[in-house]
Order: sequence, then C-alpha cells, then structure tokens
Amino acid sequence: MKAKSPPSMPDPVQGAQMFGNALGEIWKTLQGVSLAPEALGGLQSEYLKSATALWNDSLTALSPAMAGQSAPAPKLKDRRFAASEWAANPAATYMAQMYLLNSRTLMQMADSVQGDPKTKARIRFAVQQWIDAASPSNYLATNPEALQRALQTQGESLSKGMQQLMDDMRKGHVSQTDESVFEVGRNVASSEGAVVFENELFQLIEYKPLTAKVHERPMLFVPPCINKYYILDLQPENSVIRYTVEQGHRVFVVSWRNPDESLKDKTWDDYIENAPIKAIDVVRQITKAETINTLGFCVGGTILSTALAVLAARGEHPAHSVTLLTTLLDFSDTGILDIFVDEALVKVREMTIGADAPSGPGLLKGQELATTFSFLRPNDLVWNYVVGNYLKGEAPPPFDLLYWNGDSTNLPGPMYCWYLRHMYLQNELRKPGALTVCGQKVDLGRIKAPVYIYGSREDHIVPWMAAYRSVPLFKGKRRFVLGASGHIAGVINPPAQRKRSHWTNDTLPDDAQAWFDGATEHAGSWWPDWAAWLKAQAGGQVAAPRTYGSRGFKAIEPAPGRYVKAKA
Repeated sequence: MKAKSPPSMPDPVQGAQMFGNALGEIWKTLQGVSLAPEALGGLQSEYLKSATALWNDSLTALSPAMAGQSAPAPKLKDRRFAASEWAANPAATYMAQMYLLNSRTLMQMADSVQGDPKTKARIRFAVQQWIDAASPSNYLATNPEALQRALQTQGESLSKGMQQLMDDMRKGHVSQTDESVFEVGRNVASSEGAVVFENELFQLIEYKPLTAKVHERPMLFVPPCINKYYILDLQPENSVIRYTVEQGHRVFVVSWRNPDESLKDKTWDDYIENAPIKAIDVVRQITKAETINTLGFCVGGTILSTALAVLAARGEHPAHSVTLLTTLLDFSDTGILDIFVDEALVKVREMTIGADAPSGPGLLKGQELATTFSFLRPNDLVWNYVVGNYLKGEAPPPFDLLYWNGDSTNLPGPMYCWYLRHMYLQNELRKPGALTVCGQKVDLGRIKAPVYIYGSREDHIVPWMAAYRSVPLFKGKRRFVLGASGHIAGVINPPAQRKRSHWTNDTLPDDAQAWFDGATEHAGSWWPDWAAWLKAQAGGQVAAPRTYGSRGFKAIEPAPGRYVKAKA
C-alpha cells in the first residue's frame, strides 16, 4: 500500500511557505530603496513623543491599580483588542497600544520609501503582512482574553483549540466556518436540475424551470474556474441561478472539473475551445435557439469574452447578449494582485508548472490559490480564525459563503501560466489582434452583442475602475452598473435582503470617475436592474420544457453533478 502523505500545515504556516518565493522577491526590492532623511527624522521624533506619552499614561493608569483603586480603562478602537480583558489589564493595554504605535510607524516608513509605485506597493504589502502576524492578539501568552477564557473553562478552551488545530492540520487549512453543516447538493448548490453534457473539462447543468413559460432565448452562465460554480447557487434565498430561473429564463451553467494529474497539460486554448465554445454549441443544439444570452463571472467573464471573440473571428455570433460580473479584460489595474506579478515570477511559474517546464507540466494547487487570496486580507481571513479556533477554542459559526471559499480548485499549469503572462503581465487581451487563441486573432470589438458590465465598489480583486475599462473594448450597446461592497458580497446581494445600494448612469464617459460623478445611487440590490435589462434580450415566451436536455443530450445525473464535488 502506498504511504499517505503527512497532513498539510494549517494556513498560517502553509501561507508562509507558499508566500516564500513571492515575498522573497518583494523583500529584494528593499535593496537600494531609501527614505528621505527629513521624513525619517520626522517619524523618529513623532514616534519617541508618542511612545513617551503612552509610557506615562500607562504609569498613571497603573498607580491606582497598585493602590487597589480602579482607573478609567482606555478605549482601544481596534476590534482585535476590543474585549474587556484588554482594557482591564494595564500591561495588556500598554502592549496593545505600543503594537498599534509600532504598526502605524512602520506603515508610515513604508509610505515614505522612495521608489516607483510598484516597489512601494510591494513594500507596503510585506510590512503589512509582518504587522498583522505580529499582533499580540495572535499569541496565547500575550492575549489576556484567551488566557482568561482558559482559566474560566479550567483549560477546556485550550484543549478544544488544540483539537481544532489538529483537525485543521488534517484538512490542510484553517476552518473559517463549521464545514460539517454544509453538503454540496443538499444545502448548497441545491437548485434542482440535471447534467445534460460532460467532457473532460466541464459538466453542463440545466436547471428545472420554476415558471409555466420560459423566454425563448436561453441563458448560459460561465463561472470562474479558479473556484466552484456554486457561489452563484449557495442557498435558495441568495442564489443568482435560482433568481434567474424565477425570472422565467431557461438556465444552463458550466460546472468546471477540478483538475487532477490527468489534466495538468491543458492549455488556455483547450479551455476556450472545449468549455465555453462547446457549452454554447450544446445549449444551442438543446434549445434550438439561434442565439443565447451569456454571463461570465470574474475569470469566467474573461474566458467567455475570449471565446466569443474567437467565434467572432470565425464569423460566428451566437451570443445575443453578454453580462460580465467583476471581470477584468483590461489588466492595467489589477489591484493588490499586481504586486505578485512581474517577469521573474511568471518565468518561475513557467519553469515549474508551465508547458515547457523541464520536469513537465504541473498543477497549480487549489490550496495555494486559496491561501494567497486569504492573505490578501489576513486579519479577516486568517488570524481572526487562528485566535478564535485555537486560542479561544471557539468553533466558527456556519456561513455558506465561507464554506464555498474553502472549497478550492486546482488549475492546469500551462493554462494558468498563459493567462498570467498574456493577461496580467502583458495585458494583451485589450489590444485587437495582439493575442492568437484557438488559431484566431482576438478582437473583443468584433463581438456583436449588447453588454451589461457590473463592478463592485470595494472590490480588491477587480477594482471597479478596472471593470469600467471593459466598456470601450466593446462597440455595441453597453450598460455599466456599480454595486456596493466587494468582489463576492457585492455580486451575491439578493433583493429580498434590502441591503447595500447600486449606482447607474446611462451615459458612458471615457473616465470612470466622471461616470461615478454623474451616477445616481439606488437603495438595494442591482439584480432587478439586470433582470429588466436581460428580459429585453430574452425574446418571447414559450412553454417550459418538461424534461432536461433533448433527444441528443439526455440527462446524465442530477445536479449538481460529480465534478463540483471533487476536492482539490
């Protein structure tokens, strides 16, 4: 019997290992950079002044405590130190205040570095990672809240925390939610449907109509391949898929296969030709529709747009409309991810897992992707759970979105490396004819379909102004809508919850800020705006089909199918 590999370390340790190469490159940028002497002198003076004040305040607070009297507890606004145990302990209060002072000073020093914008951004990121990891709240000996809980529970919280740590080591990641509550196909990805086609890259799911009649023009969703499709179908009350079906659309969704070693040599061309292009063809055959409505989310939008441009170059225009949700087509501004991408990093990837790697193509492991994205917001997605799960022994509450977030997927190395070089590094998709995909010169401007483009205002993966840069790449009718919140929460915002807001502006100036300055804010979700737009693209209504698929494409298995259940 083949020996099993030892369990992976939990995210904080694994994250340090995975970030090693990237952070190593970032720290190399420190060589040769400098701070202006006057800036450094000012920071030193301000730091000494603030540190002296904190020391004096701590002595003042400590004196009544030593005399058996109570002193007013200072308020620490940082939520890591918000518990009463921090304020009740003068030493802990002083430690937290000094940590916050040190953090501010380090970030001010990072901001004062003389260098180009990318160098400064890399230094800021590296310093912020160290600051977040060094918080006294992250360590048992310096966390009075965790120590008090250990005393109150007679050590039970530490015992439970250790058990949860061991469980997470076996799983290979820090638990962000109670994963035992959720099961794909039971209470997430539970919309009723059937798989009507599959190949080695994806399964095509058709969903059961919820109306007596459906629009004659069907709808195809292309979700991102870097994670599971069911972000669009978490639970009935927040499912984009169910909402679309309820609007009377016949909905099909691409469910990507989670690549294993058998798919490690797949390329970007393979993905474009054998996934979205194939899915479009199958949907048209099943429904007998000449054209269909299409939607791409995040990387799925990049893949869908590329596929439609390839088809346009072949003289085919199967999309009656295109919806792009938080999608990058112009990679001029990639937000915080820009700090990871340069020629050296891309070459390393190409030499290790790319098509021409000396040892052959490999896989980009899903856990690496998940860890990278978690460390973009380490306090919220890493250290918060380290403290709660391990130091306090608290089980994280069930949350469907975080369950999905932890259900990672692999990517074939050649496909990923091509995407990294030609999109993120060389930004060629925006340039007509600069890319050749599936033997065709790609020009997004040749896509003959109205386009609905959505961006999220606080998105750190696809900055909304970067999403707006997609507008001039298309030549037909276009609509841009901006939603509140971030990359996921902004998209998954059902109207019934009456949360957040969105902005619309029927004019499309060249400048994104000019668009926003002229936009109107509306309370609530952007979904009804999109539904009204999509209805106008969907044609008349016909009787809803009674069975899945067609004579040539029989139902293979019930939704959500096998592919989405495969673990990385």
